[in-house]
Amino acid sequence: MNRRERLQHLLHRGQPLVMGGVYDGISTRLAHAAGFEALFIGGFSVAASLLGEPDLGYLTQTEMADTARRLCRLTDRPVLVDADTGYGGVVNVQRTVELYYQAGAAGLFLEDQVWPKRCGHMRGKQIVDCDEWLTKLRAVRTHALGSDLFLVARTDALAVSGIEEALRRGNAAYEAGADAVFIEAPESVEQLRRIGREVPGVKVANMLEFGRTPLCTPAELFELGFQIIVTPLAPMLSAARALEETYTVLRQQGTLREHLERLLPLSQWYALVGYSEG
Repeated sequence: MNRRERLQHLLHRGQPLVMGGVYDGISTRLAHAAGFEALFIGGFSVAASLLGEPDLGYLTQTEMADTARRLCRLTDRPVLVDADTGYGGVVNVQRTVELYYQAGAAGLFLEDQVWPKRCGHMRGKQIVDCDEWLTKLRAVRTHALGSDLFLVARTDALAVSGIEEALRRGNAAYEAGADAVFIEAPESVEQLRRIGREVPGVKVANMLEFGRTPLCTPAELFELGFQIIVTPLAPMLSAARALEETYTVLRQQGTLREHLERLLPLSQWYALVGYSEG
């Protein structure tokens, strides 16, 4: 069973596949330990953790591939990796396929924004002509390594051109051979319902806290027609809040002596990273 087939197998169980969002070594180990059956490396969190920058196209193809290589080795679960727009034309998409496959990724997300792209819940997005995007999707599927990778086709057309164009692109991506369709940033349950009903095949829902899409449970989304649920930012946002609070205490008090409950004990940390003094 190749990487793509492993994910397809997980989707044939009649229940939603909730993917853990990861962005560095510790988040990957923690998501693995929590029991997630598949993981997702998103560009938003990697741009923030690696560069301290927003998701505005700062990350390069090789930076994302290197991140995937570091993280995929830490888990035996399938890992899907954000590929943004493919980082260029068709030849760049083909190179992305090679780099991600070599890194150990089980698949990739490929979107239709104009480069440099923006986070899907930001304003000011632009999209390329649909045929240009479909050509890139087909380039993944026809690549010698592409048959082993799970391809998620993401369109940002809803915010730019409306729900009808988003649905049209979703259907076209399915016909082009995408394994799953991801229409980014629906703004209501009714839009989610239309996507689930009018786009064939596997659909992806992105649950972004404080974003544009209503937060729904996996069961609710599955009922609406979505089989893959990604919550990519919650781990990073929660870690950022914890760091903010810890730095504040340290700056004000100079010690965490009275706040050790905020910290993971060293014994648990050693267990997490696989260190033993024995």
